[in-house]
Amino acid sequence: MIANALAEGFKGERAIITPYNIRTYQAKNEITKQLYITHIGYYPDAKYHYRERNEGCDENIFIYCEKGKGWIDCEGDRHILKENSFFIIPEKKGHVYGADGKNPWSIYWFHFKGDNVGMFEPVIGELINLDVSDTSRQQDRFQLFNEIYQNLEMGYRPENLEYISFCLMYFLASLKYVAQYREVRKVKENDIIQKAILYMKENLEDKICLSDISKAVGYSVSHLNALFIQRTSFSPVEYYNQLKIQRACNYLQFSDLKIKEVAFRLKYYDPFHFSKSFRKEMGITPKEYKIRYRDK
Repeated sequence: MIANALAEGFKGERAIITPYNIRTYQAKNEITKQLYITHIGYYPDAKYHYRERNEGCDENIFIYCEKGKGWIDCEGDRHILKENSFFIIPEKKGHVYGADGKNPWSIYWFHFKGDNVGMFEPVIGELINLDVSDTSRQQDRFQLFNEIYQNLEMGYRPENLEYISFCLMYFLASLKYVAQYREVRKVKENDIIQKAILYMKENLEDKICLSDISKAVGYSVSHLNALFIQRTSFSPVEYYNQLKIQRACNYLQFSDLKIKEVAFRLKYYDPFHFSKSFRKEMGITPKEYKIRYRDK
């Protein structure tokens, strides 16, 4: 399961919504434009979960029921999701969905789009129940989902986004070609950039600077800065600020913290500085983000 969730809302819930400028990049990059994620999350025991989009959504919506029950109304048909079943709502199609009142679902979900969505047309708009057996490898699929989530959580450098696109293609292929589904290849990177990013993530609610990061990984400031830009296209400070905004998004969506409390928790000078930084990354203000995504 996705760990370290915030305590508000559905207990254990997590979600990431990518900034619009990142989606623009994904739509142009030769690799990511094939298939990419714009929203992703996990809602456990999602009692009273309900969404209605009469005009549909700009992306395809994948919903995988891990346990419990729920339902999806799409194009006049009702589909009942139970344990180990999934449904992909086609983009631009009006829909309504919700958790069962007595036995609410726990769901893995994401929004996706791209030039090659058509490759998975056979499993889009169809309710599919997956048989459970010793060879079904459901846990491996959950691990792959978490790998996608955790890489996206590490930030928006090109390598992350491109790797996620390949993982997404594999994830969907595991559902289209169930018989051919093979073991997930686990790739773990242990290098200086990864160490720097992990240090940043561990100190998002502290006030650190480039020299702190360089000391933590044992590189000079100039060497780390040059290497980081080469590998990620961002300076370490820019990347650190992106991760801070990502953490802020989680607080705004899943906690009852006020905007100024989020700003102070993440060590911004004041709410104005926080709002300016947030808008630069996300394209909207913290208040607009909270209104738009609080109930999603």
